[in-house]
Amino acid sequence: MIFNQIDQPALTDDIKLVIANTFVNSLKRNEWENMRAILADDATWTLPGTSLLSGLANGAEAIISRAQGLKNFGVNFSLKHILIGINGFSLSLHNTASRGDLILDEQVAIVFELKNNIIVSMATYLSDVPGINAFFIEGVHKEIQSQSNE
Repeated sequence: MIFNQIDQPALTDDIKLVIANTFVNSLKRNEWENMRAILADDATWTLPGTSLLSGLANGAEAIISRAQGLKNFGVNFSLKHILIGINGFSLSLHNTASRGDLILDEQVAIVFELKNNIIVSMATYLSDVPGINAFFIEGVHKEIQSQSNE
């Protein structure tokens, strides 16, 4: 195994793939402890727009809360590609959801930066920011949760 200067395993492409797949699978399966294990305590996640979920999620718990919020709104995540970079990776996703006549159909790229083999930052890029502003609104996600619990 190759080590870096502080006796951490070097950030190999294989490690990046494991972390990327852990993030996606944790999100799809509601495995929040697995997600927590790959996040730095002070990790950040930015999401554009003015929606209920937009802005800066600061810290691992805020990131998990945002991920849970996406699930509570009924978003389906389809992984298109994992793209490997020098200091991290990007996920190319197709996210969809519907509520009445409102449709969310979004091409998404999330850029992840890693340090010491955990996620330290995430930045989301969207194909339709006005679409998320209309979809993720106050009061609706609780309604969706109530319907799924019936």
